[in-house]
Formats: sequence, C-alpha cells, structure tokens
Amino acid sequence: MHGMIDPGLLSSYIDHTLLKPEATASDMERLCAEARQYAFYGVCVNGSWVRSACQLLEGCGVKVVAVVGFPLGAMSSAAKLLETEFAIVDGAQEIDFVLNIGRLKQHDDRYVLGEIEGVVKAAARRPVKAILETGLLSIEDKIRACRLAVQGGAQFVKTSTGFGPGGATVPDVKLMRQTVGPDVGVKASGGIRDFRTAVAMIEAGATRIGASASVAIIKGDQR
Repeated sequence: MHGMIDPGLLSSYIDHTLLKPEATASDMERLCAEARQYAFYGVCVNGSWVRSACQLLEGCGVKVVAVVGFPLGAMSSAAKLLETEFAIVDGAQEIDFVLNIGRLKQHDDRYVLGEIEGVVKAAARRPVKAILETGLLSIEDKIRACRLAVQGGAQFVKTSTGFGPGGATVPDVKLMRQTVGPDVGVKASGGIRDFRTAVAMIEAGATRIGASASVAIIKGDQR
C-alpha cells in the first residue's frame, strides 16, 4: 500500500491538530491556512477556537473538529455534554471526546456507555470520536472501550489525546479495527510525525490521522 498512498491522498486522512494550551489567534490562523493549502480533512482545536476556525475555513470544505473533556476525560458527564453542545453551536462539525478512563478501568461500563450515548446525542448527528487514551489501558480495557463506543453510537474510536503516556501504535490500531469491525472509523493520533508512520497506521486500519506535524508528514520522505 505504500505505493498507493501519495501525499495528496494522505492529506485527506489528516485532522491538522493544534491543542496546546498556549496556542494564540495567530497560531490558529496559521493552522487554518495550512489546512486550506494542503486540503487536510479537518482541523482539530480546543473549544474556545471553534468559532474562529469556522470563520477562517469558511467555504473551503475543511472540517472543524472540537475536542471535549480534553485531555483527562475525568470531569462530570454533564460538563462534557454542555461542552459538546457549545462546540456544535459554535460550528463544530465533529467531536473528539475523552472517555472517563478511571470509570472504564474499574469496569463501570454502564457509566461509560451512558456518557458516550449522551455525547453522541448532544452532538446532534455530527460524527463523534471516542478517545481511549490507549497508553493507560490494558488490551482488555481497549477491547471493552471499543465495544462500548460502538454500542453508544460513536462513529470513531481514537487512540490518544497526545497528552497522555504513549501515542498511536500499529498494534493498537489493528486491535481497534479488529474490534469495531469495518463500519466504524479508527483515528490514529499521538506521536505521528512522518509519512512512513502515517502510512503504517492506515495500513493497520486507520481511517483518520490526527497530527500536529501534518505539513512535515506530507512533505517528508515518501520512500
């Protein structure tokens, strides 16, 4: 598949990401200009930047993805629902939200499922990606999280926030793809900084790539 994915095609898999707390308006302008220039699938931003990103990207087809419950996932479910609703009002077209990892690890599946269902409902038919934070999970946790995400109506499962331990790995992406089946998206995110790694994630089953090094990825060594 390496020969089949050229940089132009790869750009359509990428959510160009800027989630650093110190990001400024000028950083956002640069992010959105790059997303326009390279035709990335979307930009992924914190909630306070959703409205300005929508304005900067108006008319170009690049989606605005908002993170919710980021990066810990440990706030109340009600707060995540409100955050989702505000992001949608501001124009977000997709929601990437962090599962309650502690509740998942203590096998409180009813809580986790209820939260997923709530965020999916609050997103009002926009695609929702459930972030697992795979670096904190056992294989069994990862499988259960994927199953709960599908059951709760999420359209994607996503590996990592990029702020936790570790990032996307090929084995995790393969496991997630195998668990969710062919009809649910898998977003590989966290530590993807070059073309070769991005292609390996797609070969493993990823249908979306989250990266802040997106320009370097598609301009990099493609051998």
